[in-house]
Amino acid sequence: MKNKFIYLSALALVFAGCEPEFDDEVNNSSYSAGDADFTSYVALGNSLTAGFMDGTMSRVGQSYSFPSQLAKQFAVVGGGAFTQPSFEDDVDNLGGLLLGGTPIANTRLIINASAGGPEFIAGTPTIEVSSQQATAYNNMGVPGTKSFHLVAPGYGSLAGVATQQSNPYFVRHATSATATILGDAMTKNPTFFTNWIGGNDVLSFATSGGVGVNQLGNFDPTTYGFNDITDPTVFANVYSQITTTLTSGGAKGVVATIPDVTSIPFFTTVPYNPITASLLGGGDVAVGQATIAQLNAQLYSPMIQALAAFGASDRLSVLSTSSPNPVLIVDESLDNLSAEIAGALTAGGVPAAQAQFLGSVFGQARQATSADFLLLSTRTVIGSAPDGVPAPFNSFGITFPLQDQHVLTINEASMVAEATTSFNQTILNVAEANELAVADMNAILAQLVVGLEVEDGQVYNADYFSTSTISTVLFSLDGVHPNARGYAVIANEIIKVINDYYNAKLPQINAGGFPAATVLATN
Repeated sequence: MKNKFIYLSALALVFAGCEPEFDDEVNNSSYSAGDADFTSYVALGNSLTAGFMDGTMSRVGQSYSFPSQLAKQFAVVGGGAFTQPSFEDDVDNLGGLLLGGTPIANTRLIINASAGGPEFIAGTPTIEVSSQQATAYNNMGVPGTKSFHLVAPGYGSLAGVATQQSNPYFVRHATSATATILGDAMTKNPTFFTNWIGGNDVLSFATSGGVGVNQLGNFDPTTYGFNDITDPTVFANVYSQITTTLTSGGAKGVVATIPDVTSIPFFTTVPYNPITASLLGGGDVAVGQATIAQLNAQLYSPMIQALAAFGASDRLSVLSTSSPNPVLIVDESLDNLSAEIAGALTAGGVPAAQAQFLGSVFGQARQATSADFLLLSTRTVIGSAPDGVPAPFNSFGITFPLQDQHVLTINEASMVAEATTSFNQTILNVAEANELAVADMNAILAQLVVGLEVEDGQVYNADYFSTSTISTVLFSLDGVHPNARGYAVIANEIIKVINDYYNAKLPQINAGGFPAATVLATN
């Protein structure tokens, strides 16, 4: 596969060492808190609140979290001290996690200038989950958290990490084995809060390629799997509970909507049609004209003929030698025609064993369309050999369908969209009922996709690194989370909301002064 990620020049190294800059002097007396009180600011949320980037939590990455950036601006108008879970044990800034000395999470992604493309930085993590801090912090963003996890006792129990019943990031700082994230947050007696929760209630389903379950109608979240979509009623009930608790002492705050997750680079970087006769065709997997002719003669045409007998010939088309071709994928929403295909092929003279194999492989297979989303993690899978599959069918996406975990199909994407719309309506309704400001991150991300212009005239975008946009890409190398500059832009958007809704005058942040990608000469 041709590498879609640029090999960055030494000039990009400058971005890795920049220090944050702010537009205004911190002692400017014209600034005001307005109707807000920032004496004790608490942030609730998931990885987007914690400062997760490049596929992990790291010591330096955490320092760029949007709550920590907000807290610096709040301090200008009387905001109090702001604390975050300690990552001082991340001595080499590698990220990752250890449990009893055994790695359980990867190190952070970097760009290796000598090899190209994102890869995990070499080294062993030093962040030990069992080294518990037993401390509540102002930043209570916990990576991997769904809405109902905020009120789940035991989510910070060390004993539950090995069985995936608890969250290792919360375990590191939960005040007790039975503490809840929300409960620990409330010990800080918040006067102001941000709450950006709910993304993982759909995101984990999407990033898994839809291998989870849409739990619509299941009101018991204790039965949910990690990759499941939360029932909208469950979300509404728990979101109301969280908000009631946060505002119980009179605190004001900002809640944020959930972005359309299929707009992020994790879902938009890998094309659905990368198979070409040559690279001149514009695709990423050049197989050659002779191979395409052979595939059409020996696989695609016979399969189309077999499918036509059951009114399903539209699942496949012969490959073109002049334009990009779509990959093969499994779509579990299709009728399973395994037995029918095997029978038709056998009747056409195909040996019984081979006919049975093709039937099992192509029973729910079709070619991808522009409405399907190939995952960023799938870029290295296309063209590789599936385990145990014999030649000539051992080429993912070309002669063997990409599996459920590789693609978010149109039907799965519609489930994500429907849940996201419902969750966001709940957020808006609860915010209005409690007179809270709303940062519409869904709208902001949608604008980012086409080009988000900020106050200094810079236009940022969601391209996943191209030679012309390295300094204006706001996503980190995992394709899901912002980089430091992206978190600065998010903080600015929240500041705008606070200034408008609470009649405050807070200084903006110079997002251009924050680092972009981490580039190393070698790994």
